[in-house]
Amino acid sequence: MEKKYRVGIIGATGKGNYGHGLDTAWLDVPQTEIVAVVDENEAGRTAAAERLKCSNTFSDYRMMMDSVRPDIVAICPRWIDQHADMLMAAVERGIHCYIEKPFCRTLAEADQIIRAAEMSHVKISIAHPTRFSPVTNRLKALIQEGAIGQVLELRGRGKEDVRGGGEDLWVLGSHVMDMMLALGFEPEWCFADVQNAGHRVAASDVYNGNEGIGLLAGDAIRAVYGLRQGMTASFQSYRNAGGRPSRFGLQIFGSKGVAEILEGTLAEVWILQDPSWNPGRGGGEWKRVSSAGIGEPEPLTDQKYQSRNVLAIEDLIDSIENQHEPKCGMYEGRRIVEMIAAIFEAHRQGRPVPLPLEIRENPLSLMVNAG
Repeated sequence: MEKKYRVGIIGATGKGNYGHGLDTAWLDVPQTEIVAVVDENEAGRTAAAERLKCSNTFSDYRMMMDSVRPDIVAICPRWIDQHADMLMAAVERGIHCYIEKPFCRTLAEADQIIRAAEMSHVKISIAHPTRFSPVTNRLKALIQEGAIGQVLELRGRGKEDVRGGGEDLWVLGSHVMDMMLALGFEPEWCFADVQNAGHRVAASDVYNGNEGIGLLAGDAIRAVYGLRQGMTASFQSYRNAGGRPSRFGLQIFGSKGVAEILEGTLAEVWILQDPSWNPGRGGGEWKRVSSAGIGEPEPLTDQKYQSRNVLAIEDLIDSIENQHEPKCGMYEGRRIVEMIAAIFEAHRQGRPVPLPLEIRENPLSLMVNAG
């Protein structure tokens, strides 16, 4: 008989709420049952209890952990200033975690969480849906098989809405960084320029960002990563420069064509097998890629492939039972935080910085302290 995993849901109404469906996803996983709901906001707690069909509610997550002793907690709030404290409370009690992205605010927080999780043998999985997508796996295989030839460069962009620049980098750029890593690309250095209102960001441009991000800056991000494989990857975001359809995603340019991947559980992937990269000139045609291959209909139609979180939850349970690292676990979460931090550190130093970074705090705090 399968073990039934007891799950505590942690939300924060008005402070990141319940993320992108991290609370309700467990209702679609038969191997789990929701045994407690936490929200310091009474109205939010009542609504969540009704939504999640769970009458056992708490206003304090530590009290819930000590009283209920769940197997897993879902740390749902989008605001990341709460993530480290919630994660530390769980891992110190030996409780596995599924958490909304981004992982945490700084490398120092990530290091602390990882040390504690290693000591308590706890698994942590981060909600980057594209990492768990069967279509992502198919694209990775196609690239390795040479479907677009020799990879020459990668280009990533955020949503470039009102959050464009630094906030877009953290909130949506974290997905783009995850896509790069999921496809097997390994950043070794970063060079970047962060702009605000047309000038290089200085200490006077630094402010406390939305969603608990902490110190933040920039309405334009221009960053390049040197990859171990020998090519470069870029990430750019300009405030209010987005369009419809959005350019948010990652493009991989090769000697024989281009592939594009967008964020999602059944990630939207397209491929252009045309060395000119221009179908108007080269005569190529953009084709949709499914988990079955180029131009093939998508065979995966189960409801779980429409959920942002069920595949990640199944992977977390498998990692607990079979003692492996989740596909997007704490080490990958730290690498994503590092790729983001590297942009601000490269800007601060005015030169390329090697990865992994030596500094563990927010580079913008060093800029502010230096005046």
